[in-house]
Amino acid sequence: MTESAVLRLVLSLFLIIALILAGAWLTRRAGWLRGTANRSIKVIGSQSLGPRAYVVLVEVENTRLVLGVTATQISLLHTLPEAGRDQQGSTPAASEPTPIFAGSLKKIMALRR
Repeated sequence: MTESAVLRLVLSLFLIIALILAGAWLTRRAGWLRGTANRSIKVIGSQSLGPRAYVVLVEVENTRLVLGVTATQISLLHTLPEAGRDQQGSTPAASEPTPIFAGSLKKIMALRR
């Protein structure tokens, strides 16, 4: 084999390894490897409050928890009633959104100030 053939072989090998690593990184970042079957903890939504602070809505065994997440700790801010039910225990209509989370978040943020 000539030097140019060896160089072409080595560069091709590096390119293939780089593509595999880039694909693995993309798959991990996109969350395609996470299993969705029978998870007891579901992250419903999150909102960034700053560079390293978030408010996260999590559902655990039909109970919704509002969590404050920072780089060093996780705090329970509020516990919401069972998912799909309002304060009286009846199921709301599918067309009207429930403002429970928004109201609770406003109250908590007002108390923190």
